Amino acid sequence: MQSVLTLIAPEAAPLSAHIVGEVRAALNTLGAETAQPVWLCDTIAADIAFELVADDQAEAAARAVTGDAPVDVIAQDASMRRKSLLLADMDSTIVTTETLDDLAAHIGIKDEIAAITARAMNGELDFKEALRERVGRLAGLSTDALASAYDEVELSKGAEILVRTMAKNGAHCVLISGGFRYFTSRIRERCGFHEDLSNDFVIENDKLTGQVTEPILDKDVKLETLIKRATEHGLALAETLSVGDGANDLPMLKAAGLGVAYRGKPSVRAEAPARLDHADLTGILYAQGYRVEEFVR
Repeated sequence: MQSVLTLIAPEAAPLSAHIVGEVRAALNTLGAETAQPVWLCDTIAADIAFELVADDQAEAAARAVTGDAPVDVIAQDASMRRKSLLLADMDSTIVTTETLDDLAAHIGIKDEIAAITARAMNGELDFKEALRERVGRLAGLSTDALASAYDEVELSKGAEILVRTMAKNGAHCVLISGGFRYFTSRIRERCGFHEDLSNDFVIENDKLTGQVTEPILDKDVKLETLIKRATEHGLALAETLSVGDGANDLPMLKAAGLGVAYRGKPSVRAEAPARLDHADLTGILYAQGYRVEEFVR
């Protein structure tokens, strides 16, 4: 079979064999030839291999069946399904919040900063200018606040499993963020990424000056890094995977062999090649055909 469609559900809303059967029937009605479903994890994820219809047609047919049910649907070419390079965004992807917003909470302006962040992540504002504006409002903040903000950071469910499983299977894993190295360096170690790339605060006398070290890491750098790391590791882009939630992630999502919008902003969900709206980050492993028994915990 040339393609595979993966159905993935969150643990709180199990995937039923009935829905899987209905999706397979819908593909057959569309004119596809399908194989028997393969369960990657009981009640969580199942594969349906198919051919003779386009991936986007198969995905549309599956979404018509699942409707409003909390089921993620990813259809893709079955070749080179397991990826050898991972580029992952940090804020609201590998971690649950926006770390710059969390930092702003320490001087009582989280709501103001978060409003700018939300617009920037949805593509409504220029990313670089929005970053400079937000950091500018933090001028004078003690570096002690960085440690306090980091102590409150939580990993998204499945983040460490995703990274450590891919790394164990030979993938090079990169944490790349428009956020800041104070946080990315720690999240890199916590999850098992091979490297992290991000921005730096300008700090003087143990206080933030309100400036960012130039040049700023933005969407263009994320795309360039995807291409560069693939080349360095002798990989085709089809062998790469990227995941993120914001507009500054879209170029790398579109360029990767599998680009996944994780809890993506509306503008990102509309354009990303694949998306996870319901399942946790282990859904990216299921999309690559990993079985739950292969997960590194």
